[in-house]
Amino acid sequence: MFHKEGYKIIFISLVIVVALFFLIDSYATNEWFRTVSLIVILILFLLILQFFRNPKRKTQSNEKQALSPVDGKVVVIEEVIENEVFKEKRIQVSIFMSPINVHVTRYPVSGNITYSKYHPGKYLVAWHPKSSEENERTTVVVENENFGKVLYRQIAGAMAKRIVNYAIIDTKAVQGADSGFIKFGSRVDLFLPLDAEIKVQLNQKVRGGESVIAEMK
Repeated sequence: MFHKEGYKIIFISLVIVVALFFLIDSYATNEWFRTVSLIVILILFLLILQFFRNPKRKTQSNEKQALSPVDGKVVVIEEVIENEVFKEKRIQVSIFMSPINVHVTRYPVSGNITYSKYHPGKYLVAWHPKSSEENERTTVVVENENFGKVLYRQIAGAMAKRIVNYAIIDTKAVQGADSGFIKFGSRVDLFLPLDAEIKVQLNQKVRGGESVIAEMK
C-alpha cells in the first residue's frame, strides 16, 4: 500500500523506468553494461516505492498515552523552551527519519487542533540543532483532555523538499490517523508537558501510531 502523496512520483518514475528499459535493451551493445544499467534502474525504482509505502498500523487508542508520530530513531529527549507557541519549558522528544523509514506523519494524540502553521526555511541536515527553528517546517498543536496541548513539528531535512500537512484548525485529530507526509528525509519534534512520563530512550527505534512516547498518570 502506497501513500497518496507518492502516486504522481511513482507513476512518472514508472514511465521513465519503462522508457529507459526499452532504450537500453534496444541500443546497448555491451551485455555487461546493459545488465548493470537495468539492475541499477530497477533498484532505484524499488527505493522510490519503499519510500512512499504506507503500511497499516494497529493503533491502540489511549487518551493517557502519546504515540510516536513517525517511524524512526529517538535522537533528542530534553527540557527546552518552546518559542513558537507555548513560550515556556516543555519536554522535547525528537525522532529522526532516514530515507528508508516510512515517512507518514500520524497524530500522536486525539483532540481538537488549535494551531497549524507552515514556515518556509532552510534545508539544514535534520539532526542540526537549529533545524527545528530554521528549516522548512510545519507546527501543529492538538489539545488533549489528559495532556493538555501537545505540539508536534514536521521538519524538512537536507533531502526533504516538501512537507505535506493535513491538520486544519478547529477540526478533530484522531490518534494514529494520517496527519501528513514529509518527502525524502526529515525529523519530527514532539513537545510534551513537563509532568509527562517519557517511555522511550535515546537511540530507541519507534513506529508511528504504535510506539508509546509518553504517558500521563
